[in-house]
Amino acid sequence: MSASPTVTPAATQSTTGTTSGVKSNSSSVDQSPQPSGTREVGNQATWSLSSCKPQFGVEQLRDDNYETYWQSDGQLPHLVNIQFKRKTTVSAVAIYTDFRHDESYTPSKVSVRCGTNFNDLQEIEVVELKEPSGWVTIPLKDLNDRLVRSFMVQIAVISNHQQGRDTHLRQIKIFSPVVNQPVTTADFADWSNFRNEHLQSSCIR
Repeated sequence: MSASPTVTPAATQSTTGTTSGVKSNSSSVDQSPQPSGTREVGNQATWSLSSCKPQFGVEQLRDDNYETYWQSDGQLPHLVNIQFKRKTTVSAVAIYTDFRHDESYTPSKVSVRCGTNFNDLQEIEVVELKEPSGWVTIPLKDLNDRLVRSFMVQIAVISNHQQGRDTHLRQIKIFSPVVNQPVTTADFADWSNFRNEHLQSSCIR
């Protein structure tokens, strides 16, 4: 896994969610965007796009290859929809962009929205990007400063650099916190019984 530039956020006022300006530092682009204590859960969701050019769609967004990318093919905003089968705690999303190669296709303003479905999405974060090259990780918390639990996350490209119409995003990751639950005596007994039965079965064969 390659990844992330150092980013320097500069918070500004927002009427909905939180807005922050992010200027990328071109050094250190080979670090993972994954926050500590989290796991990537994008493979547990169904992904869809508002539009795409042929061969520049969801598969390219999720192939762990920074040479490929999603290219939209329509009017702004450009949308990435991530829908889970069960309510999922989402602590952060990370997007990989490359202004040096994509120029006017590079997002300059991104909104992250969460909800149950398309009809009740609420804006959680708005991020302004300044010529980003590498990973930008966007932490997600609701208005009460709690982690977001949601069936759906939508990433919306609101505008691009140099007033570009279509957009390029090279990778997207979505992270959920790892919950460490203590093992009870009953859990250990069940595991021991399962292990003993499995060993006996293996010996019989």
